[in-house]
Formats: sequence, structure tokens, C-alpha cells
Amino acid sequence: MALKQETKFGRGVFAKVRKAFFSIAFFTVAIVSGLLFGMYGYYSATLPGANALVNRDIPESTKIFDREGTLLYEFHGDAKRTVIPLNQIPEVVRQATIAVEDKNFYRHVGFDPEGIARASYINWKTGTKTQGASTITQQFVRNAVLTREKTFARKFKELVLAFNLEMRYSKEKILELYFNEIPYGSNLYGIQAASQGYFAKDPKDLTVAEAAYLAALPKAPTYYSPYGPHIDELDARVQMVLQKMHEQGFISAEQLESAKQEKVAFQKLTAPIIAPHFVFYVQDFLVQRYGEKAVREGGLRVRTTLDLRLQRIAEEIITKNAAINQKNWRGSNAALVAVNPKTGEVMAMVGGKDYFDKENDGEVNVALRPRQPGSSFKPYVYATAFQRGMSPASLVMDVTTNFGRYGSRDYIPNNYSGRTYGPLSLRQALQGSLNIPAVKTLMLVGIDNAINTAEAMGLTTLADRKRYGPALVLGGAEVKLLEHTAAFGAFGASGILHETTPILEVTDRNGKVLETIDRTYGKQVIDPQIAYQISHVLSDNEARMFIFSSRKHKLMLPDERPVAVKTGTTQEFRDAWTVGYTPSLATGVWVGNNDNMPMRPGADGLYVAAPIWNEFMAKALANTPPEQFIRPPGIVEVAVDKLTGKLPTAYTPSTKTEIFAMDYNIPTEQDDFHIPAGFGENSRVATIFRSEKPGDPAWDGPVRAWAQTHGFGFTTGTYIVLDEPPPEEDKPEEDLGGANEGLAVQVRVHPKISSVPWSMAVQTSSADPVVQITVKIDDKTEIVHFGSELSYDSRNSYQDGSHLMTVEILTEQGHSDVRAIPIQFALNTETVPGPTPEPPVFAENTPPPQGEPVSSTTPQENL
Repeated sequence: MALKQETKFGRGVFAKVRKAFFSIAFFTVAIVSGLLFGMYGYYSATLPGANALVNRDIPESTKIFDREGTLLYEFHGDAKRTVIPLNQIPEVVRQATIAVEDKNFYRHVGFDPEGIARASYINWKTGTKTQGASTITQQFVRNAVLTREKTFARKFKELVLAFNLEMRYSKEKILELYFNEIPYGSNLYGIQAASQGYFAKDPKDLTVAEAAYLAALPKAPTYYSPYGPHIDELDARVQMVLQKMHEQGFISAEQLESAKQEKVAFQKLTAPIIAPHFVFYVQDFLVQRYGEKAVREGGLRVRTTLDLRLQRIAEEIITKNAAINQKNWRGSNAALVAVNPKTGEVMAMVGGKDYFDKENDGEVNVALRPRQPGSSFKPYVYATAFQRGMSPASLVMDVTTNFGRYGSRDYIPNNYSGRTYGPLSLRQALQGSLNIPAVKTLMLVGIDNAINTAEAMGLTTLADRKRYGPALVLGGAEVKLLEHTAAFGAFGASGILHETTPILEVTDRNGKVLETIDRTYGKQVIDPQIAYQISHVLSDNEARMFIFSSRKHKLMLPDERPVAVKTGTTQEFRDAWTVGYTPSLATGVWVGNNDNMPMRPGADGLYVAAPIWNEFMAKALANTPPEQFIRPPGIVEVAVDKLTGKLPTAYTPSTKTEIFAMDYNIPTEQDDFHIPAGFGENSRVATIFRSEKPGDPAWDGPVRAWAQTHGFGFTTGTYIVLDEPPPEEDKPEEDLGGANEGLAVQVRVHPKISSVPWSMAVQTSSADPVVQITVKIDDKTEIVHFGSELSYDSRNSYQDGSHLMTVEILTEQGHSDVRAIPIQFALNTETVPGPTPEPPVFAENTPPPQGEPVSSTTPQENL
């Protein structure tokens, strides 16, 4: 009995809950429905009716002008439109459009709830707004009377209009309205204008593939334009249209395969246009800011940054030299951009030799495409080095070096000439465009740090950092010519980067100013001291003489004004570059083939790109006063050891003057490559080399081999070899004589001693046996050892700082000799102060430092 009552009670509760649930659901649906019907009634009363959809205002063209007001192009002008009835639009054209735009067209009532739900779910899941669900009907009303603002109100209006249109018109009439309204790009509105404009035929004569191309365009007519830079994306979308036509039963498998293989040819764009690559670059720029519809129909008036005089000079030079390069080097294309570093304005842009050359993808704007930059990437790496304590005077050893395994093989780069040049300053290494020193510099500063510098200066193509290894500095990444040129310009603008822009002012059809570009604002992307050092080096013609002596004129302007310039050449001569700048004009030139085929061997940046760059810069800057790169506070000139770039000592044989950045790379260390050796009348100054990474066998080995070959000493940082036989010309007039000939001494001691006990060892080899070894530190005897070898652990400590260790050798026959090794103690501090140097001499008007000659012969040029 109790159980029945309990069951009855439970059923009663469930019934009440169910009743409450349905009541809430009913009222919720009722309220939502009421709101929707209310909104529908409101918008139906306020929105234009069917007549307004037909009798709308005609869109007005957007006009593009150069900086002085010369018309370059009208994107639309008077819209090309020919209205035709639906019976003149063949089934294949309708099917292609329905397949890609609205597969449920014949089943919905103006909007597609299934499509809306699917797009909403995908956008929610991916966190994006890339999926849309607009039907053909919605697209028609949107293009006819609505804007593209992304608001709920606008979307609801679109649904109301689409529903009302479906209620009053047949599907066939709606298709007819759509095909006569929709924009297809290139000033073509409606299917008839598009068919005639692109293929010179009526829609009824279109092939399946041609119909698919036209169906692919309305989604984004500007982006997918067959005359724009996104041909590959258009082709991919066409393949997708054809696949959908097959999947939805509109074409057979045989028709699908035939259409995929068909070679579709577009008519040459015949509308008058000046600077077409630049104009379409402006178009993309405007679309990103204002949207497709505003650019297409908004009647915008756009004054650009283009200097038509410079543009025509650039086009003439590109056309002439492209023909020369095609004949001599099999380089079929060339591109040039010129930017004002002080404002970021694009003054000239030639994206290829002939925009209308369809056979060679002439519409592709190479100035905006990523290409490998070759050695023209090196200034970013050297700028990073200057920021991290190295200077134009710093020593780098140009010797063949194995940098370890990258990919499937050891990375052992060669210089372009196939030669090595031994000890060089970074100034010489950069101006000589030598590969081995550049890779060494990159590895010393770190790949990530170099990329950070390049990205800070505006390069946007280096995001996938895992791809890059030591070849990065030789052009192993990709850059865009426009960004690369603007970044170089920032070096000449005291490290300030102005965002590149093709726009000066945008107004609407009524003359209201929508946008003006602030040409005074720029971002400090690199310190002015570092920027000046790079400009100073890249404009140093003397420093490149040992490589470019016979062709230096190609990198100099006729009036010999200061100009900084760098060339670049990629593997197999696929790309050749020259990028250079003055304080007011930066110009970059690329030469190669659009299909990435190699040019002939020898088609390097100096031969095929530099002549274009040189002629353009000379003509562009003619009759303008020469400008000096602004020397910022903190740049000083210091006399340093000619070899090491360090402060000279009493043993330094020769000096040079170099510029340094007070905040980054002012020299504080003394020359430690030249040290005293010998004793008495046999005393001399020995030159001791070490690698840039002491203790790393891969770096030490080649430097030691070079030092031995050239008769110099060597140290790994833990021991010094002093007695490699010197060259004939370096031998003293009186040699060591008698049994002391052939004496070799190796001293092993860490140059920076930071703990006690510390160790040292001495090994000797001599025809006259060594019987005594005496070790002193600053004339204080550390140990006297009888024998020819010494291994010693000392518990003696010395004041932190620099000291001189001497090793005195006594032989059985009574001969003596001495070796001196500079060492440091750091027992009580984390850092070891060097000896107090004499104050450096700062010469305000000292001429630029001269490159240290490294060869008596002129090597093959290196790019």
C-alpha cells in the first residue's frame, strides 16, 4: 500500500515538472516568436520594397591618382553591365554558381537555416568568422541595397528582404536578378559583361571551365581577379567549383576531368592603366581598410604617393635591362621599388617588366612576393652583432669551417670566389660580402636574435623560425622586396621605420576626407648609433675594394654622393638583388625568373641587378643636393689595433681609426694578440691568434691551421703555442743560434683564473735539452722546476685583474729563452676588470677607416 502511494506521489511530481517545462518552453518560444515577428513587421515596413531593389542608384567608380593628381586608373568608371533574360544564361553557368554559392537554392525561402547553423557551428568551433551562409537571394539584396557592415540588424534586414523577395518572385526571376546584378571584378557587372569582358563571348557559348571561373569570382572579385596577384588562389577555387558541380550531379566524371585539363585564356585587360602593379597594390590596400563594396562602388578619390616621373624612369630602365638580362643571362624578369625612408611613401613600384605578359605571369607583383634575398640579408645580422658588443673593427677569421650537421649533411659554406682571406674586420667582411665570416657572425649572435632584428625592422616573412639554420645569413629565408627596401631605408633614417604606404589621402564621392597619412610618425626600430654604423660600413667603398675593385663603380653614384648598398645572389643564380639607400631614397631591385628557374652562372647581383639600381638612383637623385647620413650622439672614433680592433698596447705594431657606438661596442679590451716573446737580444713581439669561439674544436682547428701555415702562434684560450716558425721576413736579424734552434714551447693555462687551486703545464722540445723551467707572475717567482716538462697546481692567489705570466727556459748548454702570456685573475668578483687603458683618442674629423689589405692580388668578386 505504501509502495503504491509512493509511486503515485512520484508520478504526480513528474507530471508537474513536465507541465512546468512545457509551459516555460511555450512562453519562451512565444516571446522569441513575438520578437521576431515584431522585428519582421518593423523592418518590412521600413525597408525598401521590390521596386527599390530594381530602381537603385548606379554605383560610382573609385579613382586612383598619383601624388600630383594625374589619373592612374578608375576601378569601375561606368559599370559595364548588359541586362539579359534568364533564357540567355545557359544551365552550366547557373549550375556552377548554385554549386559553389547556394546548393539549397531551390529548397529554401530566401535564407538557409541549415547553412546558417553549419556556418555558426564552424565559426564557434574555430573561433573565427570565416564561414558564411548567405544564399543567392541574400547576396542579391545585399549588393542591391544593403551595406556589408557586420551587425545583427544588417543581417536581419538581409533576411527580411530575401524572404519578401522569395515571396513575390519565382526562383527563376531571382536568378535573373542575381546574374544581372552581381559584380565580377574589373569593372564588370552581370554575367553578360563578365563573359564578354573576360572571354569575348556570350554566356551561351561558355565552356564548363569558363563557367566555373566566372562562378568563382563573386565571392571576392578583387582578390580573385585574373589580372591580380592571386592567380594561384583563383585556380584553386575553380577546381573546388568543378568538384562541387560533380558532387551535386551537374556534370559527369568525364566532364569534370575535361574541365580540369582545359587551358582557359583571359582577354588582355584593355582599360587604360598607368603603373598597373602599383594600382592593384593600392586596390588591395584600400580593400583591407574599407572593404570590397566601398572600393568597388563607393566613389572614392584616392591620392597616392606615386611619383610619376620616378615611375616612368623605373619602367624604362626595367624594360631595357630585362631585355639585356634575358639575352645574356636568361633572366626574364625584374622588379624595382623606391621608398622615401623619411616618410614610408612608396615613390615607384614596378612589379615586373610587363604587367600584360600573361605567358610569363606578368601580372604577378614580385615586389610583394617572398623571394630569397641572398647576401642582402647580411646587414641585419651585422647590426645584431654591433648591438651585442662587436664592432666594425672586430676581428673575424675567414677560414673554411664546419658548422656542424644541418639536415642530412655537414654545413661547410664557401665564399663566392672559392677563396678564404684569413683575418678580416667585420667592416671588410660585410663589404666584401664574404660568406664564412657572415655565418660565424650569425652563430655568435644567435639565429633568434638576428631574426628579432629583422622582424623589428619590418620583415614579416620569418615566422617559421624552425626552418632556419646558419644559411639564414646567406639568404636562406624569404623576404619581400618592398619590406626589405623599407628596412634598409630605416638604416639611413637613423633607425626610424615609417610604415610603408601608397596612400596620401582618401576622400568620398562628396569630397569628405576619410583618411590622410601621417608622414611624420615613425617607430624607432634600431638604435641610431647602430643604424649609423651599418650605413657607414655599407657606404665605405674602400672597404669593398679587395673584392669589388674592378666593379665598384656599379655600387657608386656618378656624383659620388654617400650611398649605402648591398648586393645579394641566391643558390644557382635564381635571384639577384641590389638594395641601397641615401637618407631620402631607398631603392631595391630584384632580377630573376617568375618560375624560379636558374639564370646562367655568373648572373649575380652585381652584374644583373646593380646596373638597374645604379641607373635609377642616378636619374632619380639628379639635380638634388647630396646628403650625409646623420651622425648621432655617441658615435666616436678610436685608434685601435689594426688586427684585433682592440685598444693598442706597447706591443701593438700598427693601428687604425674606427667608429664605435658608445652605448654598444666601445672598445675596452686591450690587444692580446701581440705579446712579448724571446729574451734579451732575441726578444720579439709574437702574434697569437685565437678563434672566435675558443675551446670549440670546430672553430679552433681551422684558425690554428691558418696560424701555423702563416707562422703565427695560436691559443685555444686554455693554452698557447708560441713557437711555430715565423715566415722568413719575420725572423730576427740574429736568430736564437746554436742548440737553441728548434726550441718549441707549449704553455697550457686558462687565461681567466677564477678559483684556487689553479693549474698550468709546460711542454718543451729542443735539440738542446731543457733542464730548468721557471714560472713568474709579474716578476714574482711562482715555481722553479728542474726538467723539460712541468705540470703544476698552484694555491697562490693574486689581485683580481690582468697579470703577465713569464716562462723562462734554461737548456743543458746554458742557453735561455722566455715566453710571456697575459692572464687574468677573478677570484673575488664575477667580472674581471682589465688593466686601466690609456684614454682613447677621439678624433672628430678623422677620415673613414681604411680597409686592411689582405691580399696583394685581386680575388674573384664575391657577392
